[in-house]
Amino acid sequence: MYKDLREFIGLVDSLGALRRIDGADPRFEIGGITEVAAGLPDCPALLFDNIKGHPRGFRIFTNATTNVQRAALALGLDPALRPLDALKAWMEKRKDLCSLPPVAVKTAAWRENSATGRDVDIGRLPAPIWHRQDGGPFIGSGSIVIMRDPDTGWINASIYRIQVHGPNKVTVQFDHGGRHGAIIAKKYWDRGESCPVAIVHGEDPALFIAGFEYLPDGRSEYEFAGSIKGAPIEVCDGPQTGLPIPAFAEIVFEGRLVPMSEATLPEGPFGEFTGYYAAAARPGPVMDVTAIHHRNDPILLGSPPMKPPRFHFGLPFRAATIWSNLEAAGVTDVAGAWQHVSQLMTVVALRQRYDGHAKRTALVAAAHSYMARIVVVVDDDIDPSNLADVMWAVATRCEPAEGIDIIRNAWSSALDPRISPDDKERGVTSHSKAIIDACRPFAWIDKFPPPSALSADEAREIEEKWGNLIRPRT
Repeated sequence: MYKDLREFIGLVDSLGALRRIDGADPRFEIGGITEVAAGLPDCPALLFDNIKGHPRGFRIFTNATTNVQRAALALGLDPALRPLDALKAWMEKRKDLCSLPPVAVKTAAWRENSATGRDVDIGRLPAPIWHRQDGGPFIGSGSIVIMRDPDTGWINASIYRIQVHGPNKVTVQFDHGGRHGAIIAKKYWDRGESCPVAIVHGEDPALFIAGFEYLPDGRSEYEFAGSIKGAPIEVCDGPQTGLPIPAFAEIVFEGRLVPMSEATLPEGPFGEFTGYYAAAARPGPVMDVTAIHHRNDPILLGSPPMKPPRFHFGLPFRAATIWSNLEAAGVTDVAGAWQHVSQLMTVVALRQRYDGHAKRTALVAAAHSYMARIVVVVDDDIDPSNLADVMWAVATRCEPAEGIDIIRNAWSSALDPRISPDDKERGVTSHSKAIIDACRPFAWIDKFPPPSALSADEAREIEEKWGNLIRPRT
């Protein structure tokens, strides 16, 4: 597999999926180009260079894993797999992942250039204002924040957004106090200490994926990323913090996160993955950046949230978790699971075996669908990754008076735009979920009109034999 972000970009380029953009403005333009490209049918990855206000060689890479092909490539899977086949392959690979602890090395690529103390100037690096109403430039939209638990020594390396506030100050947004980073930082603050932090702004895609995963306390993102790659992540201690930093990172900040009782800066607003602004600017914890390290010709990994269906990942990894949870709960004959609208809609395909099978499936899926207001269950002849196919099932197999149920007070988030400001002030972060049974009625399933279209297997045979003639020529 790829060694670092640069090798991954090379693989993307070899697939013909990379576009190079010269001369874009980091103020709105890079974000705008990224969003437009993400909405195209072929959804290319973008490498920006000669960025306005910065020397050539200081680059930004966006849309890294926003389609199925590149998400599969990042996971070490065959990039030619169909969407549902790729997700199933990832689910099977995830079951068999063996923990691979990182290995310490003495040299690191990111130490090619360093600035410390008064020489620190974040402004030398391109930091886009991604959306027009953002509160400022966000250098970290896909960056990993590295911290060490002072009690256990556990290293956490999760994704949090990073806003620039000056030549040596940034804020780190934890979303809520239950995030691992927030818990670790508070342990230092409760002792009257600042929290040592290192931030990587150009990690390889396996680390990017690991940083987004919901891993349990004590589980290392480095170990998870190493498992994806089938090789341990090489790390080198930061000279100022002593934190283990991926050796092939592109850009690294070192410093300390000061207690919020001593200093805060207004963080946000920032366009969220729901396609809305969730909140106005709020006080955020401040990191004093005491060192910047970077490789020659550094590459910032940018992954701004965008209006759905554009999302960080072309494969809905959490749908694989839902699929696994269904099987763990004893729900048999699940043919597939998918999430649409940036994980806000969950679909499960099922081979019905008994009356109530679909409802049981929907209830388990709903319980594990973060922020998803809509949960749909379809028959196994429906491809859950194909939204047009799913909506055909909803329009022809769901009788609304019989097949739609509402669950109240279900799992959501403060990022939910439909929760009223007054409710959010009171700490309400729950919503209702609609369960839609779009399966053929089990009581008379054998009498339901047969579909006229090719089955999935028949369509696959046609594509394998004639696909090179009917697909668009590049």
